[in-house]
Amino acid sequence: MHVRVRLDGAEPRRWQIALLQRIAETPGIRAVSVDAAAVPDGWPDKIELLFRLEALIHRLPRIGSERLPPTALNPWRRPDAAPDLVLDLCGDLPAATALWHLAYDGRLGDGALLASLLAGAVPRLTLIEAGTIRAEGRLGTDRPGILLAGVDDALARTVTLVVAALRRRAAGGSEAPVAAEPAPPSGSGRTLSGAELGTRAARMLAGAVVHRLYHLCYRAPHWRCGWRRLEGPDLFDLGRHPETGWTTLPDDGHRFYADPFPLAYAGSTHVFVEEFPHATAKAIISAVRFGPDGPEGTPVPVLEEPHHLSYPFVFERDGEAWMVPESSASGTVDLYRATRYPGGWIKEATLLSGVVASDATLLEHAGRWWMFATVRDAAPDAPAGSGSYHDALCLWSAPDFRGPYTPHPANPVLIDPATARPAGRIVERGGRLIRPVQDCAEGYGRALGLARIDRLDPEGFAQTLIGRIEPGPAWSGSRLHTLNTGGGIECIDGSARAPRIRT
Repeated sequence: MHVRVRLDGAEPRRWQIALLQRIAETPGIRAVSVDAAAVPDGWPDKIELLFRLEALIHRLPRIGSERLPPTALNPWRRPDAAPDLVLDLCGDLPAATALWHLAYDGRLGDGALLASLLAGAVPRLTLIEAGTIRAEGRLGTDRPGILLAGVDDALARTVTLVVAALRRRAAGGSEAPVAAEPAPPSGSGRTLSGAELGTRAARMLAGAVVHRLYHLCYRAPHWRCGWRRLEGPDLFDLGRHPETGWTTLPDDGHRFYADPFPLAYAGSTHVFVEEFPHATAKAIISAVRFGPDGPEGTPVPVLEEPHHLSYPFVFERDGEAWMVPESSASGTVDLYRATRYPGGWIKEATLLSGVVASDATLLEHAGRWWMFATVRDAAPDAPAGSGSYHDALCLWSAPDFRGPYTPHPANPVLIDPATARPAGRIVERGGRLIRPVQDCAEGYGRALGLARIDRLDPEGFAQTLIGRIEPGPAWSGSRLHTLNTGGGIECIDGSARAPRIRT
């Protein structure tokens, strides 16, 4: 298949070059070329000035949004034959078969992305062909409120969605078409005035000062774990915080505990946590034994690696204790086995490599093992990937929990910062699987969602959000992002503040 990409020939962006490279690497694509169009209404200079200010104040790199010279398109300027598919990034071509438009919140062209983010929205991206939606997703960001970060994260995920849709088309697959609403013309939507630019710049400077002062007074982020004895319905059945409230696992203020996973094994119950010492800024995995009256002491280290570890997904199988901690900093997903429980963890296998995967969660279902994780976009010039950590859910399956794992052909099966990232073990209720998810639409771990899995097989995946639990009087703070049960204990975690000086 020959794909032609129509874009602004005078001001190409780095994300467009990354898109061209990724399309060329897609199996089934025999040729890629560009239609370097003349676009009269590109991104305004005020936006470029705002980007430069944000990059300076927040120390952010310019990734997808960076302007490149027209010569960057030279490798793709070739007099090829008529293309099999045209991908129109400008939004100025009339709808037709074998022509894909990108629309952000229903508006054509990447200028519409700016309008959506300036309006404070979580952009909905749709890939439209002749009035039908071929692919769609909601685009997240790891730095809400910073336009540059939001744009670069959204553009990276745009590459993810487009390449996945092309891969399915080249392989002969297709999504069930959904009728799309008529899209406004390219360039419609909100812009940035000179007065707003000045206001945003002033707010950025003030915000940077406040942020610095806050971090001088408090250690942040600082998470904390809550637990309770499970003597009745759990949160999956309640759909809300219990009347009894939660007991906080104490810390000394110099470290925090997060991602609690209780496990009953070998006659005892331990809660495994991410332990993050503020002094080193590198997390390890620790564990604390729970007795009839709660934790017996403080968590003690049980697993440390040269890289950051978190989300200690622990389970029992074949009479032994196993763990799959998050190790996205190493670009792998690894399986460990306990030799001196709760410690003595040794690496048994690398389940995935070359992937920046967050919060890998295993599930045995219908005779296969499934792995759920959110994945950053595999940017060619960024080994650590690009885009948000929270919004693209990918699946892998294997005949055994030790592997080998095969990626789902529809990956990413879901793009949505509110319902993609795992938040704990998947449970069964009434013959249906319920998946705890992190709602990161307004920031990392803002709330906890409960999603019913409606389909999980080698051909497809679907889920429905059936509940949402937020921080509040029963669990103070601004975040809530993990839920797990085991050994008669239910655990959650969320944010707190840790003063640097304690009286």
